[in-house]
Order: sequence, then structure tokens, then C-alpha cells
Amino acid sequence: MTRPGAAHALVIGAGLAGAAACAALARRGWRLTLVDAAAGPAQGASALPVGMLSPHVTRAPTPLSRLSTLGMATTLAELQRLLPQGQGWQACEVDNLGHDPGRWPAAMVRPAALVQAWLDEAAQNTALDCLWHTPVQALAPSAAGWQALDAQGRCVAEAPVAVVAAAFGSHTLLAGPAGCMDPDALPLRPVKGQMSLAAQHGAPLAERPQRDNGVFVPLYEDAGLPPEWPARIWAMGSTYERGENSTHLSDLAHERNAASLDTVCPAAAQGLRQALQQGELRGWAQVRCASLDRLPLVGAVPDGDALKARMAAAGARRGRVPLAEVPRRPGLYLLAALGSRGLTLAAWCANQLAAGMAGESTTAVDEDLLRAIDPARFAWKQARRQ
Repeated sequence: MTRPGAAHALVIGAGLAGAAACAALARRGWRLTLVDAAAGPAQGASALPVGMLSPHVTRAPTPLSRLSTLGMATTLAELQRLLPQGQGWQACEVDNLGHDPGRWPAAMVRPAALVQAWLDEAAQNTALDCLWHTPVQALAPSAAGWQALDAQGRCVAEAPVAVVAAAFGSHTLLAGPAGCMDPDALPLRPVKGQMSLAAQHGAPLAERPQRDNGVFVPLYEDAGLPPEWPARIWAMGSTYERGENSTHLSDLAHERNAASLDTVCPAAAQGLRQALQQGELRGWAQVRCASLDRLPLVGAVPDGDALKARMAAAGARRGRVPLAEVPRRPGLYLLAALGSRGLTLAAWCANQLAAGMAGESTTAVDEDLLRAIDPARFAWKQARRQ
């Protein structure tokens, strides 16, 4: 139950990022208003039929590999806590081919199942008001905090605190009245991904999932898949088309998946091409959001005008102004740019965001890792150079 006088947050976006934020805030007693343009949760990139939760393996640790290690453990614990195996996820191993080969623990996951589980839990823990079919075109500060505005400039929702978790749509929202300096201060990029899949009628063509340029899932079984999909599927993908902001299916993208599959499982690549020729191949495409450095943006949104004034006051010493001193927009937060690793990163990033919003200590996390995901990092670097 919500505590009397509990803090109230507006969350924009009901995919993995937004649902994870709702769950993390609800556990801390926040009252929530969730807004999305779709008819329900997980209608964008989080509607992927099956995704792979697996480590990001590198020869030497990088910020992304470190985040992935933390994130995978967090997400796996969430799956085990909220969903029975076979009802939205299945533990497995994945063969990592090509660079840094090896066999790693993993899980095949239907993201929408986890999104729904998070929202169900949030509704049990607090007051959760979901506004569907509610596109948000702009954010604006108000006396009460932040307003979400529709295309006609009407307020559709308002709260003292706002969390923008709208994937690539976050760029439009934060480049408006919310003001993040200019587009270079928030370099978000669309990345289209197309998956190729079909019904799995016989024995799978590999013992376990295979990863190289994309992931081949030889068999995924889930009675909770949408009715338009078979309950037993194989899948390959997805493509990674930088700068592409469309969801149309293309035979060219299917062929890209087939070409990637040639190096992973030639028999499966042949089956993909045959299914395409026979009209039996299905596809799924959506747009993900990535940052310029491919790391997520998690935390308080910078105040562009105040940052310019802060740097001007610093004069020749502007290069020594630390990131922690970047002014922020009061009550405005961002959780975006999870790229193709939303399953891995959403839960851990949402926990960090909620902890910061609640004023909890983050000393358990290395400071350099928190700086690496700070939404102000691009604005800060830009201001230091000017």
C-alpha cells in the first residue's frame, strides 16, 4: 500500500525501462502515473518475441561489460522471483562465437512478460495509474512540478517528479521546453532491429542458442506468446541498423540475418532462406535507442542554461569543473539508451535511478561507473570544450 503523503512520480514510457522504473519506485512507496501512447505496456521494442539475457564478454573490463555483469545478475534474480520458468523465460546457455568465444550462462526471455510482472507488482505495492492511448509531445515545468503535454499543448498528466523512459522519443521530449541545451548534449540515436522467425516443427538445429553477429535461438517455447505467433519458434536476429527509425519489414534485413546465420549454423541459414521463398518466414521489427557512446543514460537531467552560466563563471577553470557539479533540472530524470541490452540493463539501472531519487547511498557502486551513465556527461563535455 502507498504511504500517506508518498512522493508522486510521472513515468513516460511503458517498456522495459519504464516498467522497471515503476517497480523500483513502487518498492520505495512512490505513487505513480504511467503514460504511454500505446494501448498497453510493452508495445514497442519490448514486444520482442524472444530476447537473450547474457553477459557482454570482453578481454578486459569495459563500462558496458561491467554494467552487463551487474545487470544480468539483477535481471535473473527478478525473473526467478516473479515468473515461473516456461512462462516468459527459460534458463539456458549460449555459445559465444567469433570474438571472445566461450559458453556462458544465459536465459531466453519474452520481455513483455517481465514488463507485465513488474507493473503487476508495482500495482500491488502502490497506487499505479496507467494512462494508455496517451501520446506525450512535450514536457513543461509547472508550479506542481512537471506536466506531460499532448499535441495540442494540453496537460494529460502532472506530478512533482518526472521520469522519461520513452526510448528514442526521449530526445524529442527533452529537447523541448525541458531544455537540455541542444541536440548534441543529448545524442540519442534510433537503431532499427529486425528479427527473422518461424514455427519450429521438428528437432532444433542446434543444441543451444548461438551468438555471433546476432543470436540464433534454435527453439523457444512459450504459451504466453501473442496469438499471432506459434508457441514453438526458432528465431535469428536482430539486425542493427543505426539511424533507421522505421518498423517496416524487409527481405533485405531477412537476408542480413541469413548471412549472419551462415557463420553460426549453415543448415539454419538454408532453412531461413527456404522459409522466405515459400512465404513461411515471419519477421518482427522495432526501433531501439542508443547513445553516442552506447552506454545508457540514467539519472537527473542537466540544466543547459544553468550549466552555461556555471562554465562562464568558471572562466579559464571550466575544464576543472567536475561532472558532479553540473546543474540539474529539479525533479526531472532520464532512463534511456539501453540499446539492444534492455533485458540486461533495465532492472539494475532502474534500481540505481530510484535509489538516487530517494536519496539513498550509492557507495556500493564504483563512482566511475555512475559517471559513465550520467545523463549530463555529453552536456558537460560539450561545455568544457566551449
